[in-house]
Amino acid sequence: MTTSTHDLWQRAAAFAARAHKHQLRKDGETPYVSHPFRVAMTVRHVFGCDDPLAIAAALLHDTIEDTATDYDDIAEGFGTQVADVVAAMTKSMILPEHLREVDYDTRLANADWRARLIKLADVYDNACDCAQLTPESKAKLPAKIDRAVALAAADRAGNPIMERAVSAVQALIASRSDLRR
Repeated sequence: MTTSTHDLWQRAAAFAARAHKHQLRKDGETPYVSHPFRVAMTVRHVFGCDDPLAIAAALLHDTIEDTATDYDDIAEGFGTQVADVVAAMTKSMILPEHLREVDYDTRLANADWRARLIKLADVYDNACDCAQLTPESKAKLPAKIDRAVALAAADRAGNPIMERAVSAVQALIASRSDLRR
């Protein structure tokens, strides 16, 4: 498979749809793939990023963590840059939860800026789709949003896309009393 950028997001959308085909959101009705599709649309339309690698990685961001897909599958189909971003977005389930989160944040902090952009889009979408979250997940969301914004803080200087992304997430938090601490 080629990694030309003109069809990258289309191939990524098809791949994500196939990879997540039997998964549902927590409501038990909504196809799970709606989440990565909305994350990609948030990257593109809310944050104003038209980078094909970022959009493809956004579409694929949960494939390694939540499906039978592995790094090599992503690298072969979409290139190592996309695979590296998706891998940075993947929590290591072999670690205990308290170490898993530290490892995840460290990998996100050291990854390409696109990983942190997608993380912002991920929490943005989860905040917009709170009805799909369990009460426990909803209670954890403000802390996850704070972590995503903190991880992206250094990227804001000189990167207008990251500035728009952080501002959009902060505006969403400000408009929703259920997301404020």
